Amino acid sequence: MTSRREIVKRIRGLLGSLWIGDGYPTRIIGVINISPESFYKGSVKLSYEDVAEAAKKMERDGADIIDIGGMSTAPYLETWIEEEVEAERISWAIEAAKSVVKLPVSADTSRLKPAMAAIKAGADIINDVTGLRVQPRIARLVAEHGLSLIVCASKLGHLSDSSDAPLAAIKSLNESIQVAMKGGVEANRIVIDPGIGFHRSTGLPWFEVDLGLLRGLRKLRVLGKPIIVGVSRKSFLGAITGKDKPEKRLASSIAAEAISIILGAHGIRVHDVAEAFDAARVAEAIIGHKFSEFSSRSP
Repeated sequence: MTSRREIVKRIRGLLGSLWIGDGYPTRIIGVINISPESFYKGSVKLSYEDVAEAAKKMERDGADIIDIGGMSTAPYLETWIEEEVEAERISWAIEAAKSVVKLPVSADTSRLKPAMAAIKAGADIINDVTGLRVQPRIARLVAEHGLSLIVCASKLGHLSDSSDAPLAAIKSLNESIQVAMKGGVEANRIVIDPGIGFHRSTGLPWFEVDLGLLRGLRKLRVLGKPIIVGVSRKSFLGAITGKDKPEKRLASSIAAEAISIILGAHGIRVHDVAEAFDAARVAEAIIGHKFSEFSSRSP
């Protein structure tokens, strides 16, 4: 029998209606972008029909959540667009996904107008890669509608060594969590993300920071929140393998996703759902995860 002490130690949270955390299967978050400027063109869908078809395929392939972005957040690209453009993109794309799947849908945005448009279109989750640093008012918006919130580590500051990255991420994420809760977001509806690929101003090569964050992923458990990791086709994989084009980084993505699960990720944000699903099941089997105690989708 599970002791009360063991239960207290468990980390659990809600993404929309979906439980995530210790004792649940790794949640697979499928990425659909409506932004031609996105770094991986294979994720880009530019019509209502294409988004709907992509969402249906992701559901069939094992996705638990669909994540939709209307503006690329890659820090090394010129991707800025007007808020109204991002809001319009994200609105019809969420409607398209919600029209064909019953999965929770996440809106990848850090700006107020797109977040409002996403919620109006039916978004269940707001995924803010800035950790509420661009627009803290998003927290109140999330709270008012009873949604879930993903916050990414941001602004790690100067680092002397990559091993310092997890502690810097903890500090950053804790600040975002406090802003979210001050805005009224329920504690069990906050999920954290170390922000792989976004830390370009630490004084260290970005890929060393990414590797340091992944090596120290378990340290983030001190925050008591489920951990999501997005490594799919990202630049640090290219730095390691010499594959400059994201299209060539599938194998390295699957490797990094499986290892992230072994190192403590509760969810992975991916472009290739079918492959990631299989990788997750293998990683879970290797570390001996069992899920019979819990239902997979409902509280």
